[in-house]
Amino acid sequence: MQYSIIIDGTQDVSGEQESICIRYVDQDLVPHEVFVGLYEVSGTTGEAIARMARDVLLRLNIPIACLRGQTYDGAANMSGKHSGVQAEMKRQQPLALYVHCGTHCLNLITQSACESSPLIHGALQWVHELGTLCKLSGKFKGIFLGIKAASGDGASASLRPLCPTRWTVRGKAIKAVLSQYENVLTSLEEMGANTGTTGAKANGLKEHFEKGKTVLGLILAIEVIEVLECLNKSLQKRTETITGMKSAIDCVRSTVQGKRSETSFQVLYDKAVEMVESLGIEPIQVPHQRPPPKRYTGGASQYIPKTTVEHYRVEYYRMLDCVDAQFEARFNQPDLKILQELDDMLVTGEVSEIVGQYPELDMNSLKIQLSMFRSSYQIKSTTDAADIMRKMPVEVRGLFNQVETLLRLLLVIPASSSEAEQSFSALRRLKTWLRSSMTQMRLNHAAVCHVHQDMLDDVDTQQICQQFIDVNEKRRHVFGSFI
Repeated sequence: MQYSIIIDGTQDVSGEQESICIRYVDQDLVPHEVFVGLYEVSGTTGEAIARMARDVLLRLNIPIACLRGQTYDGAANMSGKHSGVQAEMKRQQPLALYVHCGTHCLNLITQSACESSPLIHGALQWVHELGTLCKLSGKFKGIFLGIKAASGDGASASLRPLCPTRWTVRGKAIKAVLSQYENVLTSLEEMGANTGTTGAKANGLKEHFEKGKTVLGLILAIEVIEVLECLNKSLQKRTETITGMKSAIDCVRSTVQGKRSETSFQVLYDKAVEMVESLGIEPIQVPHQRPPPKRYTGGASQYIPKTTVEHYRVEYYRMLDCVDAQFEARFNQPDLKILQELDDMLVTGEVSEIVGQYPELDMNSLKIQLSMFRSSYQIKSTTDAADIMRKMPVEVRGLFNQVETLLRLLLVIPASSSEAEQSFSALRRLKTWLRSSMTQMRLNHAAVCHVHQDMLDDVDTQQICQQFIDVNEKRRHVFGSFI
């Protein structure tokens, strides 16, 4: 049976831990991702992590000959084409296609988009500074909560700093500031009346939040970030496939491209102006334009936008263009082209030469079966083919064993490494500073039991105890019969 591996690493209280998951497709053509365990590595090089992965597969008696996919993040030691883990694994199994984790790619896309525009990058920085002030200063937090309760917004979200690494989870923090903007200004003004470092910081933040361009920057940012957050949640599903991921990406790209119009920007700009006027803060203005050196422009005159709409529309378009360009660059991976070729064979019925690389596929049989399959059923995607296969009687399904094998190859490749990352929260609960001396074997066993609690509940504990007693006569004499 074909399978794929998912590996991601993190730091615990004593060193580096690598989480390994196995993805496989069951008899009903439903993908499953199973957490295998946490393993300590001697180093973080690609060779060391690949050696650890091969050792785990050997201990679990999983043949590397059936490995068809691998998904990691984009770190050099994982994705390097010469000495990364994916390269080391491909030397053992060339058919193990590498896919850069979709959620990691999306995180990098969001980061690049937010940093492409000085307006948006600056507005997000002030939100982060505000959340940090609320987190570190108990006095400011008390002032803000009191003002929020007096205004009747007690159920509103609290202020929080932006996550420094996860750019696709910033929407809630931005919306919390936009929905409570007046309370934020009042709290900063009251806090700024105090002397000391915190008061000075509150005054500095108040000066930035009283500018209309900060409001505009946050409104423009949330317009794109919310769309990318929806895609991020979709890619984290365990049943997500590569073909499904590409379809979702195409949908989001078309949505983002549709926002690149004068009407779309004008609606957002009018919303920002209305909010600025209701708050009574500094209106949106064109910033001072510094003339460029003449050695760059010669005798040409400097371009100066005549209106604020004309100036800030460029900032908005710059972010949208960055998102589209990043999607094209991040998801243009070599192995994804191979998967696209396999997917095209299933949809069009035209078998290519790449089939000869897979020992489980027979070119002649696949041509015949694909011809029969497409003449009897209408399919447009891998999902359609899987749904048809599940509803087939056993006798009919046996006619398309090669089509099913091709379908499994497309379903078994994971779209993201989210399953491995989810085990990190269990690691932090199990191995704390008070348990830093826990051995690796005990940690691994505890983590597997913790993650697979539903499977552990189905285990018959009485039967296990009886097997332990029946090992030898001494145990039977000491414990007797447990059942």
